[in-house]
Amino acid sequence: METENSKDILITVIIPLMNEEKSLPTLHEQLLETLTTLNRPSEIIFVDDGSTDDSFKILAELYAKSDYIKVIRFRRNFGKAAALQAGISEAHGEIIITMDADLQDSPKEIPRFLAELDKGYDIVSGWKKDRYDPLHKTLPSKLFNWITSWVSGIAIHDFNCGFKAYRREVFDHVKLYGELHRYIPVLAGWKGFRVGEIVVEHQPRKSGESKYGIERLPKGLFDLMTIYVTRKYESRPLHVFGVLGLLSGFIGVSALTYLSVLWFLDMGPIGNRPLLFLGILLTLFGGQLVSFGLLAEMISKSEHRHEVPFVVAERLCKQETATDKKQS
Repeated sequence: METENSKDILITVIIPLMNEEKSLPTLHEQLLETLTTLNRPSEIIFVDDGSTDDSFKILAELYAKSDYIKVIRFRRNFGKAAALQAGISEAHGEIIITMDADLQDSPKEIPRFLAELDKGYDIVSGWKKDRYDPLHKTLPSKLFNWITSWVSGIAIHDFNCGFKAYRREVFDHVKLYGELHRYIPVLAGWKGFRVGEIVVEHQPRKSGESKYGIERLPKGLFDLMTIYVTRKYESRPLHVFGVLGLLSGFIGVSALTYLSVLWFLDMGPIGNRPLLFLGILLTLFGGQLVSFGLLAEMISKSEHRHEVPFVVAERLCKQETATDKKQS
């Protein structure tokens, strides 16, 4: 595999992993074979996300035998998003490939990802159309992917697939945290980056255990709600708190007005009616929501004062401004 200085590296393959000691030698061999055929400068970054087996020992041996491998080891398991972020911070490639270390992703697919990027896409996501996972994993995954595609408007089939290709520019505008790694196509698509998809071969797991179960479905949906609400109302939080506050206040004031009319018309006592307490509660709650919205607006304006809310694709401009030309 051709190796160059950091500034000349074009492709970076980032592989987050945890307890994959048995698959690492084979994965490295397959990667080396594929990247050699590409005849392009490249590097491989392994991120050991708190393995408790001999994964790091094997990675250290691979590192000692090559000059194109980097290894990052976490003190404990911090999650896939953190592992990817660590790899991205060390990457020099103009194109970044991410894939899992369990041999269910085949490095032979990498040239197809690159070909799709050459068509003008900024992100190409893998789609494991035919999966070898058990039904209790595939059904929740399909439900999650359908909901995510419907809510986000990004028409891909497999958001959970870790096999993806990116242009480096994507990560200049999309920051990873929590468990949002599966939503990179969503966050990037909302910023105007072109998102594509290819069907990739899904191979059965030969060793190790899956790190994900059905419990990630509700977590994924909560994360989707988070990014949807923050994306829609991040720069105008009063719009969501204010609307809810006004609605609550209107219902509360209406209830209190109704009871006041009954009291003035001497149509019975109102002090022991549940509607009175409900009206007071809704009125106070509405006022609090509006106050929260105003406070959130102040925080939002302070936090995003210097943040650019857009992504520039190209610039066409001359060195000399119109004013300079007129003065000359």
